[in-house]
Amino acid sequence: QVQLVESGGGSVQAGGSLRLSCAASGQVYSSHYMAWFRQAPGKEREGVAVIDSDGSTTYAGSVKGRFTISRDNAKNILFLQMTSLKPEDSAMYYCAAARWIGLSLRPSDFRYWGQGTQVTVSS
Repeated sequence: QVQLVESGGGSVQAGGSLRLSCAASGQVYSSHYMAWFRQAPGKEREGVAVIDSDGSTTYAGSVKGRFTISRDNAKNILFLQMTSLKPEDSAMYYCAAARWIGLSLRPSDFRYWGQGTQVTVSS
């Protein structure tokens, strides 16, 4: 089992920045693929970014160039640095983990999920 706890969400004005963190515990392996997803009210959960143990990444087109995913394997922490935030980035952000899935951004591929942290961007 893997437990994931997100933090760092909050309210920010458009153009601002936030840094999300996700602390992983339990049977965590560096080989786990780690990802960030988000879900706005009335919308489906969508993949934001995913990273593998070597630091290879994939981003959703809507955040490419603005968001950066990273991980500290020694401390089992996942990060999402978000810059140039837009109102449409407002959502609940979730951390997720899985093994052997490749750089996938499909929610159905991920086995472990955190409870989420809210990000609100005002115009």
